[in-house]
Amino acid sequence: MVLNITLIVIAYLLGSIPSAVWIGRRFYGIDVREHGSHNAGATNTLRVLGLRAALPVFGIDMLKGFVAVMLSHLTAYENGSDAMFDLKIALVAAAVIGHILPLFAGFRGGKGVATLAGAVLAVYPSAVLLCLLIFGIVFVTTHYVSLGSISAGIAFPIFVIGIFGERSVSLIVFSCVIAVLLLYTHRRNIQRLFDHSESKTYLFKKKDKK
Repeated sequence: MVLNITLIVIAYLLGSIPSAVWIGRRFYGIDVREHGSHNAGATNTLRVLGLRAALPVFGIDMLKGFVAVMLSHLTAYENGSDAMFDLKIALVAAAVIGHILPLFAGFRGGKGVATLAGAVLAVYPSAVLLCLLIFGIVFVTTHYVSLGSISAGIAFPIFVIGIFGERSVSLIVFSCVIAVLLLYTHRRNIQRLFDHSESKTYLFKKKDKK
């Protein structure tokens, strides 16, 4: 029990690494939380600082979620056991909470999508890779990061149940919770999408027409 609690605390601390804030301040002299959507995430970093800054932010945010869940292998639990799965879920939650409420950045973080993707990748990699494909397709065709994230979240339980034929109640519930969580965290984005006021994001800045 002590080991599990220790790992959960470490997962939270990993999630608390504010890559967007640190990279923005160190290399650009800018706190991205004071600009754009005021979120400390890869999307807002892309809008405020550009692709060169956003790529490492996205990579670090995914990596910290992935590493947080992989901490579960430091225990004596058998891989695939209920005890291992329960610990992985706790580590997912700790890492995402750390990103949203980071200890190292005044508890002002981001929405945790990249961290969640990295964490869930360590739990169910095959379905997550397909979800990332869905995200990429939706984002590239619409330029809405929020719509891509929402689509990927909704697709997750569909892939888990429909394509991979998962029958584990715990995994099915977990996948559905992930979908609902992404819908909840993007509730304002959904409203803006309906209002046609959601901001579009471009990987490369559009050239001004002369």
